[in-house]
Amino acid sequence: MRHTRIDLSRVQAAREVIAPVFLDTPLYRCEALEPVLGCAVSVKLETANPVRSFKGRGTELVAHGLAAAGERALVCASAGNLGQAAAWSGLRRGIDVTVVASRHATVTKLDRIRALGARLELVDGDHELARDRAAEIASRDGIRLLEDSLDLETCEGAATIGLELVDASFDVVLIALGGGAMATGVGHVLKALAPGVEVVCVQPAGAPAMTLSWRARRVVTTDTAVTIADGVAGRRPIPAVLADLLLVADDAVLVEETSIIAGMRALFDHAGLVVEPSAALGVAAVLEDRDRFAGRHVVTVVCGSNVDADAYRRWVSHR
Repeated sequence: MRHTRIDLSRVQAAREVIAPVFLDTPLYRCEALEPVLGCAVSVKLETANPVRSFKGRGTELVAHGLAAAGERALVCASAGNLGQAAAWSGLRRGIDVTVVASRHATVTKLDRIRALGARLELVDGDHELARDRAAEIASRDGIRLLEDSLDLETCEGAATIGLELVDASFDVVLIALGGGAMATGVGHVLKALAPGVEVVCVQPAGAPAMTLSWRARRVVTTDTAVTIADGVAGRRPIPAVLADLLLVADDAVLVEETSIIAGMRALFDHAGLVVEPSAALGVAAVLEDRDRFAGRHVVTVVCGSNVDADAYRRWVSHR
């Protein structure tokens, strides 16, 4: 495999730094989902931890490095999950965390960021505006700017999920695609250690920038990102991340909002899992193309469960 920015030895070493609460998450065959999806299905459950998403794997590496260097502050932009994870990791190590988010972000996520002791600044715009503001704060205050997917800690932390998959026997892994940290990290490990596994990235059709970029083999930006899957709703792919993705992803597909909701409903009805929309992207991909996955064993990474309760009830109750 040609080289990505990710280093397998660093990924393996990361397991010694990341708090055990984020590691060795459940991976299990979910037979109840199989009649609905028409294929063998296993779930990698990244929600059973204090921040209810996989992001803590990466923020643990960042916070560990800052503490070791004697640095005591960082700022990041977040749709919610990265901010919670950064706040949790910073709180444990005495690091002051500032999170910049859109004023329109999920209230549940924003409340949790505050509860974990981070300073929260809201902007009147989308996630890309929050990224710009976080960069301004980092430059003004001379503190660490944590950039999800660009910073290798976020990719290599997420890549530890891949280490936990390589001993399983399956044909395809379905990974939610936003900024690309999880897709490039997990994809790198699987291509290095389980090259027969097909790596399929899934993104909402309403926020397709990274998928369009993967298909064009160059950065494609979009004017809008309109989707209920707020965790993957970026408009400006990072060139270095796209370069990595091009080396490890076998495919990138887009799914409709109705399929995302159907995926959330299927995970609740048949697996007893409450998930946020981004975590249902893998199931949505199978629902839209059952023939492609028929007769194969699919692993879907359920990456987060931070969802607004009222919105969730509306989505899953609508038939």
